[in-house]
Amino acid sequence: MYTIDELKDRLLSELKEIAEELKVGNFKKLSKQDLVYKILDQQAVTPLEQLPQKTKPSSPKASKSAPAAVVAAEVEEAPAAMQPVEAPAVEAVSGTESTNEATQIDATVRPIKPYQRPERRARGQERAPRGVQALNGDLVPVDAVALDVPDSVVLPEAPAVVSAPAEPAAETLVTEVVEAPAVAAVAPAAPGIPMPSPGAVIIPQPGRGDRLRDVPRDRDRGRDQQQGPREFRTDAPRGEFSREATREQRPLRDDQQPRPLRDREQRDQQRREDRFARDQQRREERNRPVGEVAAPGQAPSPNQPQRTRPDFDITIPGEGTLEMMPDGGYGFLRSPFYNYLASPDDIYVAPQQVKQFALKAGDTVKCTIRPPREGEKYYALVSVELVNGRTVDEVRDRVPFNHLTPLFAEERLKLSTKSNQYSTRILDLFAPIGKGQRGLIVAQPKTGKTVLLQEIANAISENHPEVYLIILLIDERPEEVTDMARSVKAEVLSSTFDETADRHVKIASIALDKAKRLVECGHDVVILLDSITRLARAYNTVQPASGKILSGGVDANALHKPKRFFGAARNVEDGGSLTIIATALIDTGSKMDEVIFEEFKGTGNMELQLDRKLANRRIFPAIDVPASGTRREDLLMSKDELSRIWVLRKFMSDMTPAEAMEFLKDRMKGTRDNDEFLVSMNG
Repeated sequence: MYTIDELKDRLLSELKEIAEELKVGNFKKLSKQDLVYKILDQQAVTPLEQLPQKTKPSSPKASKSAPAAVVAAEVEEAPAAMQPVEAPAVEAVSGTESTNEATQIDATVRPIKPYQRPERRARGQERAPRGVQALNGDLVPVDAVALDVPDSVVLPEAPAVVSAPAEPAAETLVTEVVEAPAVAAVAPAAPGIPMPSPGAVIIPQPGRGDRLRDVPRDRDRGRDQQQGPREFRTDAPRGEFSREATREQRPLRDDQQPRPLRDREQRDQQRREDRFARDQQRREERNRPVGEVAAPGQAPSPNQPQRTRPDFDITIPGEGTLEMMPDGGYGFLRSPFYNYLASPDDIYVAPQQVKQFALKAGDTVKCTIRPPREGEKYYALVSVELVNGRTVDEVRDRVPFNHLTPLFAEERLKLSTKSNQYSTRILDLFAPIGKGQRGLIVAQPKTGKTVLLQEIANAISENHPEVYLIILLIDERPEEVTDMARSVKAEVLSSTFDETADRHVKIASIALDKAKRLVECGHDVVILLDSITRLARAYNTVQPASGKILSGGVDANALHKPKRFFGAARNVEDGGSLTIIATALIDTGSKMDEVIFEEFKGTGNMELQLDRKLANRRIFPAIDVPASGTRREDLLMSKDELSRIWVLRKFMSDMTPAEAMEFLKDRMKGTRDNDEFLVSMNG
């Protein structure tokens, strides 16, 4: 493990080699000081057993086996023009005799590290042959090479290097020490090649192979040489430096460049990265499909590859009720599980598809959809199978709801189910409900109106499964919504009292639009609304102030939309009907509720009165029979049944509501249905 002082004493090229051994990333462009701290950080996170062995610095040192003075003296005796000469052959053997034979060498060779650069030659001096390199890459001194040259052999300029066969990796390759004969006695030297003296110490240089022999020396050093200006560069040979001289010149080599130059390069690099990021973002915006908007804060990073999501060419069945957007002509198929409000399950319908399939707001569409693709948020409509239970061709020719002819209710909805279900049996007798009825249940608080609606819904779903039943609960308690949804086989839409008035109005509008579209296609629809008084309150809240305020704080224009909702109930000529049974609150202590009830009084063609006195006496159903009735009930009953009911009404006209209810319950106990009850009146 290296310390910071050891790393600062190293050259930049040595630090790069250390960084490469430690697998430091992006270190080639770092300055020396940054590279030192980068290496220290990498050492801190690397386990000790994975750290490479520490290498020695490349400062020139004399060998420990011979005094430095002897080496210096022998170097001075050699001519200045002498250069190392390569030996023609190398013989490598294994063994442990190298330590004993090393004492016979005349001069000790200075060890050269593999990463140390060769000494710089003079400008006019020719290149001398390089040192001999063994098979395993270690350098072999010339004195330790066995020369076997006959007298008649002349040395070539670049002798070939012959290596011994490779030994196993566990053994250490050493050279056999043989005294070399005098080269001058063998053959004359080639012209231009200086020959060393017999007593000179030959220092082998690290060989780089034949690939760089024809390349100038300055180009060889181009990668590791300093990149700064010439006045900050040190071109002296490294081998001639002493450690003190190296330390004196090191401050200029540490940072490679003055700090202003480095800061300028960093700013330029930052500008280049920013420019690249902007260009990448522009290219992505050009490639993005038309109409697609990138979400804020989700712009893809240019340095991180974006994982593309595969697009599956599959279609799945889907269904929903269409809600049109006020701008653009497009819409969404809303899910009934979210009360037809915005949800993740919405299906996008393009404006072209709305025109192609002649869709309107409130249409119940059964279709095939595809999953959202890259950059899309919603499921997309692929094809339409059915609209409101009809084919597309049948729906295209339908008559709008406002152009349909309203009629009185002619077909009766039978409510009697069980013999002990007195509430629905009494309704069948004294206030019958037909398809297209507009009924109003007038009730005081705590009279059991919600339970009565629940019994009516269960009776309709049991006796008339062809009727599409919608229960709309506006401004009611959440527990009543849950109880209604669990006990009734119908579609329950709710907006509890803790929701806003806008939500009340929106859910009521969607339910009415859906019912109208079903009636246009010939279906019978029943809406049970609880309560129309609170719906009128919600419309009064969201209605912009017109300046005309009625008594109780009701805006003059606020009751128009609730009346339009209640007035949509009708029996339609040539098939289809919309029945609305709504509850209206009275005697709540609020002047607004009284005004709302007075506005709706007389608009319905069926009225059912509930009495608080009967509820206090625990007489249920708490129906005021003399005050309840249906307009044009002769269209719903036979003449025989109608005459018997008139006789029964005359008999109960002098009774109080409590006495009349007690009389009916006592007479109905022994009968299975209303027909048997009417027949028993003769006795």
